[in-house]
Amino acid sequence: MARPALTVDLVIKLRGGVVLVKRKNEPYRNRWALPGGFVEYGEKVEDAAVREAWEETGLRVKLLGLVGIYSDPHRDPRGHTVSICFLAKRAGGRLKSGSDASEVGVFRKIPWGELAFDHAQILKDAGFK
Repeated sequence: MARPALTVDLVIKLRGGVVLVKRKNEPYRNRWALPGGFVEYGEKVEDAAVREAWEETGLRVKLLGLVGIYSDPHRDPRGHTVSICFLAKRAGGRLKSGSDASEVGVFRKIPWGELAFDHAQILKDAGFK
C-alpha cells in the first residue's frame, strides 16, 4: 500500500526577515526554499525540524509553533508528501549553507517568483506579504 512521505519545513525568522536556502538538488534545483526535509523513521517531527535547520542552515533553532500542515498530493514532484511546517527562531549557531543547500540567506524581500514547492503559500500563511 502506497503512503505519503512525511516532511518538515521551517519558517525561521531572523534579523527582520526569513531564512531561505537555495536548493542544491532536484527537484527545484537552484530555487529558493524553506529549510526542511524528510522525517527519519523513529524520529519525532519536532526533532526532524531542529535537525534539518542545523544541517541546512548551521542554525540551532527553538520551535515557536505550527504554521500549518501541507498535504496537497501534488506539492512535490517526487510524490505525495505531507509537510508539517514550524515557525522557529535562532537559538544559536552561525548562518552557513550545508547538506542540500548551495546558499543560505536572510530575506526581507521574498523572491516570490523563485520559490520551490508550495513555499510561497507557506510564507503567506506565516504572515509574509
